[in-house]
Amino acid sequence: MLYTALLSSFALLPLLYSTASADTACNNSPSLCSKNYNNITHLGAHDSPFLRDKSTDFSESGNQYFNSTVQLDAGVRLLTAQVHKANSTSGDAEWHLCHTSCSLLDSGTLESWLSSIKSWLDTNKNDVVTILLVNSDDAAASDLGPSFKDSGISDYAYTPPSSSAAPTSWPTLENLISNNTRLITFVASLTPDTAYPYLMDEFTFVFESAFENTSPANFSSCQPNRPSSVANQPSEAIDSGRMFLMNHFLDSSELFGIETPNEDAVNVTNAATGTGSLGAQMEVCDKLYGREPTFVLVDFFNVGPAIASVDAANGVTDAVGRTAVTTAKVEDTGNWGVRAGGKGSVGAVVVAMVVAVWFGGL
Repeated sequence: MLYTALLSSFALLPLLYSTASADTACNNSPSLCSKNYNNITHLGAHDSPFLRDKSTDFSESGNQYFNSTVQLDAGVRLLTAQVHKANSTSGDAEWHLCHTSCSLLDSGTLESWLSSIKSWLDTNKNDVVTILLVNSDDAAASDLGPSFKDSGISDYAYTPPSSSAAPTSWPTLENLISNNTRLITFVASLTPDTAYPYLMDEFTFVFESAFENTSPANFSSCQPNRPSSVANQPSEAIDSGRMFLMNHFLDSSELFGIETPNEDAVNVTNAATGTGSLGAQMEVCDKLYGREPTFVLVDFFNVGPAIASVDAANGVTDAVGRTAVTTAKVEDTGNWGVRAGGKGSVGAVVVAMVVAVWFGGL
């Protein structure tokens, strides 16, 4: 098929660059400028701030090898994170980015992360970035809004015409860029607040495929999973006007049922072709919905590289302005011989749980 042929060509040329100027490109391509935001496939970094690198002692909980601004430099345009309430050193509650639990992997405050993305937007004026926050502790818009305001990133925020229904048409990238509303923000299960109208409830505007996947066989289906109102109803999901987010990452079950990102399979998971690959699932979803996903969400985005399948879906052959990163797994090359069980590691948490159970039974 034509799509498969395109994927094969992109696999051979994973990072194709153009002589076009970055000043004439939108999200790294001149050909995307006139397209509506919802008619483009955006590459997403699942759990963007949760790193498996030297800074976390190569934590088994990390979903990415490179930080969020490097992800953006390399072509990622959707950043997701989990938001949790944590106590500051002063004893006051503040909102942190934590993987499942702040005792497992804490990547700092929401405001600090947003500030780094704001700085990136300051420099990259022809790019539209999407943030999706998993609302793990049921934060209200009034809880999260101050972090957007204090970081300064709210200056770039796009506000939809209605907070209660998906629009029939989204602006083009060039329209969002010319209006300097270059940040789209979704928060899972959020009640809209007129004080922060740019914080959009995810499931009003987006539906997702299943996200708890432990086998490549799970990717053979693209049935809607969330929200419940359209679950297993593809036609209703599309007719609702919501955009489609395709989850494409694998987890491995560890001791005590803890699930961690499956790094071993990522060469296959993020590939452009083959059973269980990103490209193959995108093709299945295209057939089911009659259109490409608006968002695809992956772990370890650089491997594959995942951007190859997204470029093929967008018909992009003229990418410009991307920073090249390795397309290989990034391994711990320290002297331990194995990954250290340092801060944020599953090993450290499991040890803590075992100690607690042991002494609790004495």
